[in-house]
Amino acid sequence: MARSRKDPRHRAREAALQILYQWEIGKRDIDKSSTTFFELQWPNVDPPPDDLRLFATTLARDTTERLGEIDPLIADTAERWRPERMAILDRLILRMAVCEMLRDASTPPAVVINEALELARTFTTEESVKFINGMLDAIRKKIETRTQR
Repeated sequence: MARSRKDPRHRAREAALQILYQWEIGKRDIDKSSTTFFELQWPNVDPPPDDLRLFATTLARDTTERLGEIDPLIADTAERWRPERMAILDRLILRMAVCEMLRDASTPPAVVINEALELARTFTTEESVKFINGMLDAIRKKIETRTQR
């Protein structure tokens, strides 16, 4: 069953990705990137609900704050590809999904991966979707192994 594009959590993840993109490209503070996105680039006439804005901003901020933990997991899984050599949207989707798997045990990894694949389908190519799926599945297994020790 196809999920509604209006799903608030999915929309929040889309917003978090757009905030991270602005942060990466503009080399700006993550909170300034969030403010700019929601005040100047929010696509709807009505402002976003507070819970959507909070979820998106917190996910984007947590992702940037945990890069020291996230990027080594991605680099180790990608083998000969450092995260900074990956396509920017692939890298940001991976980072955000890995962050969510690391920080939020209440969201099942399968849900996080599915959300990341939906973002990839919206913002990247079919090849990227396959790449992200393989990477996140392997990273999920590494995280599960680490937490079982």
